[in-house]
Amino acid sequence: MDYGRSSQTPASASTKIVVAGGFGVGKTTLVGSVSEIVPLRTEALVTDASEGVDNLASTPMKSTTTVAMDFGRITLADDLVLYLFGTPGQRRFWFMWDDLVRGAIGAIIIVDTARLDEAFSAIDYFEAKGLPFIVAVNEFDNTARYPMDQIAEALSLPAYVPIMPIDARERESAKQALIRVTEFALQQLSGSPAGA
Repeated sequence: MDYGRSSQTPASASTKIVVAGGFGVGKTTLVGSVSEIVPLRTEALVTDASEGVDNLASTPMKSTTTVAMDFGRITLADDLVLYLFGTPGQRRFWFMWDDLVRGAIGAIIIVDTARLDEAFSAIDYFEAKGLPFIVAVNEFDNTARYPMDQIAEALSLPAYVPIMPIDARERESAKQALIRVTEFALQQLSGSPAGA
């Protein structure tokens, strides 16, 4: 009996990546720039009620904020689909992070060099969870740029944690960050040395 090849494509694997960071660092922008579907956004207008609760001084033009999550999807290869979950950046919504990271293999922590102090809480969170993460430095227009090793030192990052510059608005740049976190997470989960 002759058995022909199946016309079905091999089953694709799917995995979850979390995009985290402080208020206004570019999480929603990254998910939107790279998602192949219309991203789900749970944004609300920034109102006067935020004054005194949220630090809006460094983001005066920001008119909306994520209040639950952002969701997107990207196919990295024929057999690999990433589901992206962007966290809310305002501290009062951080209680949702535990639910959003459940089942994730890794995280991208987006940082803004003008507000590096806001990155420490996210770094501490993912270190405590034991979830592999990379740091993506969002290179905003008109913001000072520094060598990645200096930023890593300022953030007290362990040497094995990848750090890279990105432009969250650019699809290819965001995609490279997703590829890097996926590779890093798989290395960490398989027990391979970082950078192997």
